[in-house]
Amino acid sequence: MGKIGIFGGTFDPPHNGHLLMANEVLHSLNLDKIWFMPNNIPPHKQKEPVTETHHRVNMLKRAIEGNPFFQVQLIELEREGPSFTYDTVKILKERYPNEEFYFIIGSDMIENLPHWHRVEELMDMVQFVGVKRNGYSNESTFFVKEVEVPQFDVSSTMIRERLKNGQAVDYLLPKKVIQYIGENRLYGT
Repeated sequence: MGKIGIFGGTFDPPHNGHLLMANEVLHSLNLDKIWFMPNNIPPHKQKEPVTETHHRVNMLKRAIEGNPFFQVQLIELEREGPSFTYDTVKILKERYPNEEFYFIIGSDMIENLPHWHRVEELMDMVQFVGVKRNGYSNESTFFVKEVEVPQFDVSSTMIRERLKNGQAVDYLLPKKVIQYIGENRLYGT
């Protein structure tokens, strides 16, 4: 049985904070792989504009290139409509019955767990792994395994804003992602 970390998100764009978090969880829990799973339509961001899927996937592939423990899993992009975690995990368990899944979430999502779609059933299907984010609490009525990650206070929202304003993003994003953004004129570049 393999131990797979699932790291979902819009990855708009994927940044070094995502990579740091995934790497820390991978090693802290002795996981075999981390599957980065870009969302189709995140339920909590249905009204926000999201960069086209193919760009987000291409940036993510470039971000993790060369790391044998990281891979992109496109299961959520195969479905239409909102990407509910319950539906995704159910499909994963059917497709990969011999794998044990660890679902990685930040403190902002831990606070929101009671409002997740079918969360009670989801808790029986997957182990949640919480990583601390500044300004949020890791407290929950649900059991969430905590992993300490060095604080790297960066967000995709902040990076998009910096790019729009012509500010530097060096060391916030992998170089290959910065190149892709420039080549494709994303985020107002």
